[in-house]
Amino acid sequence: MNLQQFRFVQEAVRRNLNLTETAKALHTSQPGISKAILELEEELGIDIFARHGKRLRRVTEPGSEALKSIDIIMREVANLRRIGEQFSKQDAGTLSIATTHTQARYFLPGPVARLRQRHPKVQVVLHQGMPAQVARMLLDDTAEIGIATESLTGYDELVTLPCYEWQHAVVVPAGHPLAQVERPTLEQLASEPLVLYHPAMAGRTRIDQAFERARLKPTVALEAIDSDVIKTYVRLGLGIGIVAEAAVRDGAAEADLSWRPVGHLFGSSVTRVAFKRGAYLRQFVYAFAEMLSDRLSATLIRRAMSGSGTDYDL
Repeated sequence: MNLQQFRFVQEAVRRNLNLTETAKALHTSQPGISKAILELEEELGIDIFARHGKRLRRVTEPGSEALKSIDIIMREVANLRRIGEQFSKQDAGTLSIATTHTQARYFLPGPVARLRQRHPKVQVVLHQGMPAQVARMLLDDTAEIGIATESLTGYDELVTLPCYEWQHAVVVPAGHPLAQVERPTLEQLASEPLVLYHPAMAGRTRIDQAFERARLKPTVALEAIDSDVIKTYVRLGLGIGIVAEAAVRDGAAEADLSWRPVGHLFGSSVTRVAFKRGAYLRQFVYAFAEMLSDRLSATLIRRAMSGSGTDYDL
């Protein structure tokens, strides 16, 4: 057996047992993947996959157990590579960050700039996506660190820690009547068409729950995953926007918009930082995490990664 066989099995599961997609992802041939998996099954003496003809239909019970071991092996191989980079290159390498647009645009520029100042040989790669995609990129080893508000706590394979607390803000054109209201009410917001985050994004659940508790049914004119897109459609008069406060805090750059914090309506949300459980983290990853929040420390992260708790008070 060999690592290539393990990689083929792991990728086939990720691609919902579609060997055509697996071959494309791994830049190889479908017959080659099928042959390698069959050879591994023959060596192990079990069927990892149940088949219908040449198609994979499901993972068998012994296959599920084998996959657990394969995942551990491949994780440790990735760790070995990181250890090698850590000690051969010292203060150099690539830091891959998976995050949402709002975090990448409004929260991360400062920490990324500070990391580059302290570690100029480190290249930063930002992968942007929906919160569920952020989690998947961590699980697939595409990224070493993930930052998002939603979804990250729903995966046992991830270690998550709260990073910072924030609230929503209502954003309206500068001449809108709500621009003169210091503390908007839910009734006032529900009387206007709304431009909101997608339901999977940026604390949207809190917004929906607040309207439900008040037995109000607002009209949602548009949903987006991008704070800047929401603001663009607010400018066009499509409705009033509800965004993360960080997206409108710099009012000097957007004199045509007015905003009001609405934490009194929707409460506070928590952005979390996540790592793949069991992953080896290089020193500059710990350094970057500490730049994200004064509540994060290398000691705390190591303790969480070792299984000694995953939360603390903000």
